[in-house]
Amino acid sequence: MADTPQEYIQHHLTNAKVCLVDGGIATNKGCYDAGFWTLHWDSLLVSVTLGALFLWLFYRVGKNATTGVPGKFQCFVEIMVEQVDEICKNAFHGRDKLVAPLALTLFTWIFLMNLMDLVPVDFIPHLMGVAGFEYFKLVPTVDLNITLALALGVLVLTITYYIKYKGFKGFVKEFTLHPINNKALIPFNLVLETVSLLAKPVSLSLRLYGNMYSGELIFILIAVTYSAGVVLGGLGVIAHIIWAIFHILVIVLQAFIFTMLTIVYLSMASNDSH
Repeated sequence: MADTPQEYIQHHLTNAKVCLVDGGIATNKGCYDAGFWTLHWDSLLVSVTLGALFLWLFYRVGKNATTGVPGKFQCFVEIMVEQVDEICKNAFHGRDKLVAPLALTLFTWIFLMNLMDLVPVDFIPHLMGVAGFEYFKLVPTVDLNITLALALGVLVLTITYYIKYKGFKGFVKEFTLHPINNKALIPFNLVLETVSLLAKPVSLSLRLYGNMYSGELIFILIAVTYSAGVVLGGLGVIAHIIWAIFHILVIVLQAFIFTMLTIVYLSMASNDSH
């Protein structure tokens, strides 16, 4: 366990890692020289578990849906589906059967991953420590690898929509003759549009990661006060409650922003007005 506040903070900000080193499997301290071939298995485990939970819950609601008096959870799911569908109709200027389910999946999945930030910072790490694991981060979106993976998925979909709606030739023209329709300026257009395209996943991933990382860090700093005496500990509890209430807004807002920007990017890719 950590002996100082600095060690405590560093411990809670460290992912549980596994890597291949010299033909064998190593964990955190043995992964310093592993480079790219390192997996943050805690982030992968939690994100996949939450994704599977979301799919199972929504599948059960769809399978057991009734036209009579629906249950509370069915009402909640129906409201979410209607709201997401309305957002897609207003933001996506086209007709595509994938956009609304994609938006619903993204919003719910990111929301659930963000929601883990409200679990007390010592609870899960303590349980994992008892089980023999020194490190474990519960919030997947505090891991840049997860947010960047989500954003790269959006990038692939954006390119796919460019080609789907404009054809490969139209996709090439989009990056060579836009914004200036002049063949002499193709290199300039290509650089400008490439930077613009790559900036989208970078901004998506860093925005989500930065907001969730800062929120998690504040929870950890508040938790440090619990061992600083009765007065500071009591103030820490009050601060924790206040920050948790405020952070609920951040959790929902970040999931919404990521989903909304994804819809906008796909709408731009499918728009052939120019």
